[in-house]
Order: sequence, then C-alpha cells, then structure tokens
Amino acid sequence: MKRWLVTLAAALLPLAAAAQPGSAGTLVIGFGQAPRHLNSAVQSGVATGVPAAQIFASPLRFDKDWNPEPYLAESWSFQDDGKSLLLKIRAGATFHDGRPITSEDVAFSIMTIKANHPFQAMFAPVERVDTPSPQIAIIRMSAPHPAILLAMAPPFAPIIPKHVFGDGADVRTHPKNNLPVGSGPYRVVSFNPREAIVLERYPGFFFKDRPQFERVIFRMISDNAAQALALEKGEVDLLPGSVTLSQFNQLSKAKDVVLSRRGGEAIGPLGWLAFNLKRKPFDDVRVRQAIAHAIDRDFIVKSLHQGITKVATGPIAPGSPFYSDKVERYPLDLKKAAALLDAAGLKPDGSGRRFGMTVDFLPNTPDNSQTIAEYLRPQLKKIGIEVTVRTSPDFPTWARRVATHDFDATMDGAFNYGDPVIGVHRTYLSSNIKPGVIWSNTQNYVNPKVDELLAQATVEKDLEKRKKLYAEFQRLVVADVPQVFTHVWGQGYAARKDLVNVPESIWAPMVPFDQMSRRK
Repeated sequence: MKRWLVTLAAALLPLAAAAQPGSAGTLVIGFGQAPRHLNSAVQSGVATGVPAAQIFASPLRFDKDWNPEPYLAESWSFQDDGKSLLLKIRAGATFHDGRPITSEDVAFSIMTIKANHPFQAMFAPVERVDTPSPQIAIIRMSAPHPAILLAMAPPFAPIIPKHVFGDGADVRTHPKNNLPVGSGPYRVVSFNPREAIVLERYPGFFFKDRPQFERVIFRMISDNAAQALALEKGEVDLLPGSVTLSQFNQLSKAKDVVLSRRGGEAIGPLGWLAFNLKRKPFDDVRVRQAIAHAIDRDFIVKSLHQGITKVATGPIAPGSPFYSDKVERYPLDLKKAAALLDAAGLKPDGSGRRFGMTVDFLPNTPDNSQTIAEYLRPQLKKIGIEVTVRTSPDFPTWARRVATHDFDATMDGAFNYGDPVIGVHRTYLSSNIKPGVIWSNTQNYVNPKVDELLAQATVEKDLEKRKKLYAEFQRLVVADVPQVFTHVWGQGYAARKDLVNVPESIWAPMVPFDQMSRRK
C-alpha cells in the first residue's frame, strides 16, 4: 500500500499545478483487470477497452437506444448502395501532441485495426479508405456491411496517430502502446499495470468544456472485496462494468453508493458450458443434449447468482435486436437425460457411472464460473457423469488449455459485442477454428448451414431479413448444443452518489467519460 501511494503521489505532482480553477478534480476508478498495454486498435477486451476509450476518440458513439451519435466524425452517410461509408472528421481536432487529426489518420487506423485486431470479421469487407480531403474519409467495402456503424464505436475504432504508429514498427508490440499519443478526452501521464494508470485532461479536446475531471486514475485492485470496500470508504469513485454477486451484497446497504444494472447491452455477456466436439463422447449431440437437460439454469440464476443474472437461451443475448427465443429450451429433465445417454450407448456400470469428464472454468469472473463448475459435480452425477473440476491458476493458463483444445468442457462465456458479425460469428464459423486463439471457435463446431446463414446475414441490408436469418441461426446452434447456454449477466456499475452522468449507453463502460462530473 505504501509503495502504491508513493508511486501515485509522484505521478500526480505535475498534475496539481495543471489543475484549472473550478475543475472537478480527480476521478478514481477501481479496476480489477490489468491491461497488457493501452492500444485498443490491436487488443480486445474490457481491460484495455475502458482506459483506451478515455485516451482515443472513435468516429461514432452510441446512446442507450442503439442510435449512433457524432463523436470524432461530425456526420456520416452511406454511398455506393451501402458499400461505402463517408465520415466527415471534425475540423480542428488534434492529437495529444497537438498535431491535427485528419482523414489520413482515420484511414491508417481502420486499416491497422483490420490487419491486427482479434475480431477479424469486424472489418473483413473493408478494402481501403479513401481520403479525398483532410476532413473526408470514405471507407470502401467489397459488399454492404451492416455491422460497420457499430464497428465505428469506442471499443473497436480508436483513431491512432499515423505519425506515431506508422513508423514501420510492429504496431502490436510498438513501444508507444504503453504511453500512446491519443485523440480522446484524456492523455496518459503514467502506466503501471500492477498499480495505476494516471490520465490528465487534454485541454485541446474537440468538445469545448469537456472533459469535466482534471484527472482520471485507474487504481488496480485485483480483489473484488477490496474494490467494494474502497468504494464504500470513498477511496475510489467508480467500479465500472459487471458488479459481482459478492460486491452487490457488500454494497447494497452502503448509504453513499449507487448500484446500477443499466448500460452495456451491446456487450451482451453470455455464460455457457462449452464442449470440445473433437473429443468423445462430446462429439455425439445426444450426449450434449443430455447434459443440457441435466443442468438447472433456474437454480444457477436464482440460487447461485441470487437473481442478479438471467437465464440464457442461445448464442445471442437478450437486449440485442437480433435476439430470438424460438429455440429449444432444454428444461430440467433427468429421465430424458438418462435416456439420451442410453441411446448414445453410454450405459451405467454397477456403481451408476457412465463416463468421466473434466470441467475447466475461467478464473475470477463476475458471475463466478468456478461456483457453477462445482455445482456440475453433484448435478451431473445424478445421470452417471463423474465430473472433475480443473482449476487454472490464472487467465493465461486457462486460455492456453482451451485455445489449444486441451479440454473436455469449460465453464466460461463470451461477449456478443453489438452486432453478431463482431462478437458472435467468431464462435460458430467453421473457418474460425484457430488453434491457439482464445474466443475463436474453440468448440470445433462445424455446421455448413450455420456458415451459410452467417454469410448471408453479414451482407443483408434489410433489418427484418437479418433478424430472420439470425433467428434460424439461433435455432440451429441451440439444437446442436456446442454449448449449454446458462445465464446472461448485466454490466452496469457501482458508484459514489455524488457522481453525475455515469455512462449508461449500450457500450458502457467502454466509452469516454468526458461528460461525467461530481455533484457540487
């Protein structure tokens, strides 16, 4: 603790002199995930995405009703029968080193993201970005791409400076990724992933009188209980994103704390038990269906999560405009589960055992994947499946096991990320079975009809037709059971009561905090 205070005090010394009269002071954020670096052009996930949204501006932002709003781009329009997107960049916008932000930077950023970001489907149809003037960027695509507007949002489209990152060095390992020159409301002062990220207000930000705070500090606190205690004591102002069950219980009676489940609908966090379909007996759909019928989702939501999550029905989360509930529900039915295993030739032995399976789990999740994995041990024993729960000491260990297909089943999940093209296709396309890449198609799931439906939905411009394509996609995936979908957890936040304008848009918390302030 002393070391952290000394480091933080040293980082804040130059900021004290820079504070302006009437400023809102300092916003301290309790943050549990330490990012590898701060460049979200080449890195996905909340750990990078939340601080990067303060450092970089994206072309567009979105409100709570899924409507796009101007941000770095003051206007936009489709051309060429939907195959071109024209962005008009704000005149006078500058990077944190004072250099102007131009269409050349937008073009460089988009093509850099296309080449390096883990979500390859996001910009797959983009062929080039034309720059007819410093303020006009035209994204040219091989086919209409309905997901392109959502891909212009803060989590996916940070505008990075060409004059910094276009120097020929590999952008994925660029030395400036830790202390980047940004385009957003706050600039980086210091970055220590084990202790704190310190940002200061950028006075040249293109929105006048924003941001409100003079500085933002991401204080690294890995322990969930310690995060909640720091918020309760006023040592931090905000816990962005998913509030865990233990934190919810700890903070629900704190008089100066607000708990919210609003915002983040586009993130769409799903929990599931995913199977390795290359391993027997999980290559048999009857075995997967049997396990689905043996899991009590209501118990998970109501008892294990005490009602702060919802039952999941399929690969697209409720809240998405593409969600459909017209799928097989797999109600709890142990007799049907046993019959399915009998039909698959997995008869119980004298002790009632049919086979054994190992269940991994993603460590340190807001929905506590370990608790669900442990619940499966006695629950699946009822149908003759002997479960061994395998613990991973950290995220890299779990990710390596799952990404290299060294697992039977894993209790984890993934984010939808707005449009299914961005966050859903990656899990189910047979072309995205990529050993070594976590949150690709690690289940080894192959269904040519699903591939066809997703290809059609990628380019279909008519919203209602896209909804029908995705409804059929959900029906087929749920019938195939590459995962047992268990629950959906909310985003939201926990904050001190004096904070004003805490973001509640569809992308919160991976959004700029430029309008947040403190009540006087």
